[in-house]
Amino acid sequence: MSVSTAAADQSLCTPLPVLGRDVTVPLVTGGEVTYAALDYAASAPALQRVWDDVAAYAPYYGSVHRGAGYLSQLSTDLFENSRVTVAEFLGCRADDQVIFTRSTTDSLNLLAAVLPADCEVFVFETEHHASLLPWRDARVTYLNAPRTPDEAVQTLESALAERDPYGPALVCVTGASNVTGELWPVRELAAAAHAHGARIVLDAAQLAPHHPVDIQDLDVDWVAFSGHKLYAPFGSGVLAGRADWLQASEPYLAGGGASRKVARRADGGVDVEWHDSAARHEAGSPNVIGVYSIASACKALTEAGFDSLVAREQYLIGKVREGLAAVPEVKVLSLFGDDAPRVGVISFVVDGWNSSHFAAALSAEYGIGVRDGLFCAHPLVRTLLGSDPQSQGECGAPEAAPGEKSLNAIRVSFGAGTPDEHVERFVRAVTELVRDGARWNYRTEDGRCVPAV
Repeated sequence: MSVSTAAADQSLCTPLPVLGRDVTVPLVTGGEVTYAALDYAASAPALQRVWDDVAAYAPYYGSVHRGAGYLSQLSTDLFENSRVTVAEFLGCRADDQVIFTRSTTDSLNLLAAVLPADCEVFVFETEHHASLLPWRDARVTYLNAPRTPDEAVQTLESALAERDPYGPALVCVTGASNVTGELWPVRELAAAAHAHGARIVLDAAQLAPHHPVDIQDLDVDWVAFSGHKLYAPFGSGVLAGRADWLQASEPYLAGGGASRKVARRADGGVDVEWHDSAARHEAGSPNVIGVYSIASACKALTEAGFDSLVAREQYLIGKVREGLAAVPEVKVLSLFGDDAPRVGVISFVVDGWNSSHFAAALSAEYGIGVRDGLFCAHPLVRTLLGSDPQSQGECGAPEAAPGEKSLNAIRVSFGAGTPDEHVERFVRAVTELVRDGARWNYRTEDGRCVPAV
């Protein structure tokens, strides 16, 4: 969709109010400017609606599930109703479980901990490390980066065809890349997995904030996502889906809340009867405020309407991509090509610039916050940059000094709270930096490029 075509659609939805929208930051060149938060793929700002809901609940804060007092009862109702809200947001099946965790990473590690014995796991090298690394106790097949959605499906089908058809298997796939923003063919991958007797978990960390995620429509077995990418505060996440593997395993954490009955044995040991519900994997005092904030964000996005949110985001994507295309020195990274559908996540490199230097100049001289590095997706970024995907690198900034080439990229990301001015300033800043160079001197400090003082 071009900017001109999408311009008519932007009236469907204005930016949703988010915290920090009026924060000003100093510029090294003098003065201050309203901060342009364009790092949504790392952490989206909390919606004002979410913050207001949490503030209204805060005086009634109490422990959940076993308290007899009014505040405990109220908090328990809020906690469990939040579970219902998330289940509705995800289109869960009647017998699915919604488990609250700390993050997408925590959710996928939980699932990894409950895999049946001898389970085979299939995961593309293009995944975020949260999806790539948790499967340490399973037999893992890492699949090469596909260059088209059809190739992704074919690659998975070929790999699954070679496995033991009678053993358990799990496919882990992202919904939207945290590097390129490209949408993956989740429904087709799920069909391929199920055709070969495998299950599939969807990493929806980058998908859920931008597009509706429906477990039944996509026909996936589990979905994982994080609150802090869904316009909620840090520290909460979700794993939702089929209950059987979850109920058949030992609890992810052993402790209060996960146990139904505990008794001493005559021999001095302890017998434990664990819950079969989601509580089995939610031991300890839960993050009630974090859970409520996720539910609040789910409601806010649903009420805003994903059709309007998607239309406006596509308008912003068009503005950014057209702006970057007008700068010959900029190369946008992509697996599936320019026409691939995507969310508001775009990574690029600039000829003649070290990525950390460029990101530092965007921040110090324009008040724009982006991310540079390998984005916790090292094999994917190295593949896209034409380097060895098996070589190791550190998360975060490169070691190269300003002006030196580095095998890292710059990522701009945005969403429901992004005003037009932020992306317009970004495009202008990229154009000016490439054309005129930085207006300030920079140095490397602790591996990061920072303004010299």
